[in-house]
Amino acid sequence: MTDETPRTPSEPTLFDRVGGMDGIGTLIQHFYHAILSDPELGPFFDGASMERIRRMQVELFSAALGGPVQYSGRPLIHAHQHLHLERTHLQRFVDHLMDTLKGFELSDDERYDIITRINLYADDVLGSAAGYG
Repeated sequence: MTDETPRTPSEPTLFDRVGGMDGIGTLIQHFYHAILSDPELGPFFDGASMERIRRMQVELFSAALGGPVQYSGRPLIHAHQHLHLERTHLQRFVDHLMDTLKGFELSDDERYDIITRINLYADDVLGSAAGYG
């Protein structure tokens, strides 16, 4: 007989709650369908490699939600600087993300936690972190 206390499984991360890599892949697929269909956001992706963007977004979302993935893309401030994005664009992006998250079995708190984590990158995406905005 050992003195080990039974270990309880750790709380699942948001990455786990979304469904791991498969769930993140599905999230990004549905999310970018909405983004590309948006008349104000879609044009920002004209000529862009959507395969690469989706791959980078899977990495970014996976890392932001506590998954075992490291983001390997360019710093967000450099990747978005040439787009001259405004807060209204970012708000549309977040609105589409919230709508997409409604398709997942998540609580409202979990959805808002995901939005909060993604919003941590807002200044870099808008360029305001380095004074570009």
